[in-house]
Amino acid sequence: MVKSISVLGCTGSIGRQTIAVAEHIGMPVAALTANRKIDLLEEQARRLHPRFVAVYDEQAAKQFKIAVADTDIQVGSGIEGLIRAATMEETDCVVTAVSGAVGLKPTLAAIDGKKRIALANKETLVCAGDIVMARAAEKGAE
Repeated sequence: MVKSISVLGCTGSIGRQTIAVAEHIGMPVAALTANRKIDLLEEQARRLHPRFVAVYDEQAAKQFKIAVADTDIQVGSGIEGLIRAATMEETDCVVTAVSGAVGLKPTLAAIDGKKRIALANKETLVCAGDIVMARAAEKGAE
């Protein structure tokens, strides 16, 4: 049973649907990430109270940090932020719903952390499917 999730790409269609399901079943969301849709991201963050939020776009991350300055949410940015969201200790399932090859590094990091991966990003497998699947088998990640 999954205890807590991180949603990489929370403002896209799959990310929004994942959040709706998590809210419906009462599953905690430890981390959220988005590229630059910070208005929707702020709404989600205030509603879900994740410990960490990453915004991939550096300029948007600065704006988001200001927007949530009145909360205790930690804010990160860039690929490092996505990797941190994917490897948080309290997260046992990572939903990778980001667009493009940007999902590869956080997915590999989550695998290294033996997380369960809910992969909704075909590019990760198209670009490096053999590497991803071999690493998952080696590390015992689902």
